Amino acid sequence: MLHDPSHITPPEIAEEIRLEQFEIDVLRKLAEEWAEIAALPIHKEKAVLWQKLNDLESKRPMVWINEIPWHEMNYKDELTVHCKNNWAKSQEDLMRKTLYQWRHMPGDMIINPWLDCPLSIHSTDFGMIEDVDLAITDNTSDVVSRHFNIQINDIDDLEKIKMPKITHNEKATELRFQAMNEIFGDIIPVKKQGQTHIWFTPWDYLIRWWGVQEAMMDLIMRPDMVHAFYEKMVQAWMVELDQFEAKNLLSLDCNNTRIGSGGYGQTKVMPGENFIPDWVKPHNMWGCSNAQIFSDVSPEMHWEFAIEHDLKWMERFKLTYYGCCEPLAGKGHLLKKIPNLRKVSCSPWNDTKKAIKELGSDYVLSRKPSPAIFALSDFDPAQARKEIREFLDQTEGNCHVETIMKDISTVKYDPQRLWDWEKICMEEVLR
Repeated sequence: MLHDPSHITPPEIAEEIRLEQFEIDVLRKLAEEWAEIAALPIHKEKAVLWQKLNDLESKRPMVWINEIPWHEMNYKDELTVHCKNNWAKSQEDLMRKTLYQWRHMPGDMIINPWLDCPLSIHSTDFGMIEDVDLAITDNTSDVVSRHFNIQINDIDDLEKIKMPKITHNEKATELRFQAMNEIFGDIIPVKKQGQTHIWFTPWDYLIRWWGVQEAMMDLIMRPDMVHAFYEKMVQAWMVELDQFEAKNLLSLDCNNTRIGSGGYGQTKVMPGENFIPDWVKPHNMWGCSNAQIFSDVSPEMHWEFAIEHDLKWMERFKLTYYGCCEPLAGKGHLLKKIPNLRKVSCSPWNDTKKAIKELGSDYVLSRKPSPAIFALSDFDPAQARKEIREFLDQTEGNCHVETIMKDISTVKYDPQRLWDWEKICMEEVLR
């Protein structure tokens, strides 16, 4: 996630990474396991299946799990981080979670035969952060309830939104790249990675500054003001994208990079004919958008106050993904106006039959089963299988489907629930 509305991230400081020997040993051991798993032929097989899905030639529904409550998942210390250095802790955490998921709930995940070294890119963001009151029920979880204090009251507040500035700390990138090569180079390759897929979601920001009820009322009471604020947010993202492109900081996402709120991005359509390998452009990549707060907004208002503005952003990319949690059934006629649309989110709040009828086989249906099944006092495998089977029966022979289990707030500190769900889901899609 490039931005976080809760805070503005400070620029990284370029400093040499110095580790104790035990930290190097921990990381190398994880890298050895990573390299052994990544060399398995199944990853290439899964990549082909994802590519077939995204090119509307799917062989079967695909399955992936993300947004996992990791604080509840530490089985037999598999997720316990031992390193002390901040960078090493972050790298160890990433590797442990990836290997854990492969062992217990892989679905159709893919592990790269290399490690990514992210470029040290910084954005100044949009000039505002949320002013929020939190209600916390589990101090070990980052899932909290929020009350947003209003910062947008009238049109004069438009000046609070600033155009972001992008910088690349090349020295910090190079120091990290050198350190990773010294630690991992004889085990697994290390590749520099720029900004890949961008989560474009202006409404997710505006409602944190505006207030949910206030913003929804202003769609009717002050529509011109809503248009002005939303358009400025779109332009802010466009200014940022221009800088990524001009500074050559973009990396391809037509691989096992998460696209929108869905699965991987493998496709033969990209990077496309107009491609310079050493200079990735937006037209070589996936775009996305959504308006999650528009769950109860009419199709006409959804178009007017979101999609019509978003077209300026989405048209810069080769293919796009639309939607997240907002139910989109009943709005298919509007989605079809997006010329490069390929994947559409189908959240648990959708009228699934209507969505399938509207979208048919022209798009990938990015199905999000409800994670509520994990929060019950007892996990019911039979109910999980029933829910999965009922959906798959509706789509068989008519849709290209990915099943993405996400937004998992809790498994009641019982990791086995998620492991069992994955096995059930894979059994059903393989049927």
